[in-house]
Amino acid sequence: MNPSKSCLRILMVGIPLALASLAVSAQTPPPGRLLASQCSQCHGTNGSGPGFDEIAGKSANEIYHELQEMKARPVEGIMDRQARGYTDAQMRLIADYLSTQPGNGGD
Repeated sequence: MNPSKSCLRILMVGIPLALASLAVSAQTPPPGRLLASQCSQCHGTNGSGPGFDEIAGKSANEIYHELQEMKARPVEGIMDRQARGYTDAQMRLIADYLSTQPGNGGD
């Protein structure tokens, strides 16, 4: 095969693959979003729904410390069980994500 055809073939395959990988990386959800999806079942999409406490817009530290408290206390309800399922690093990611969501933090 001649070198110019070989280069053309590489470009014809390589460029679309490179563009596809950029498209996938552009769609990567923010850290914590996937972990916080469990919260939406009670707190609504992105933590700002009706029903239970609105958590969207609270400070990340407040959310994180509340999760830590729930994890440390004896199991009394669903939130205590939920909090026990996460590591401290995961709780930090959840808190950071929810604090960036539009909401008034339950005020």
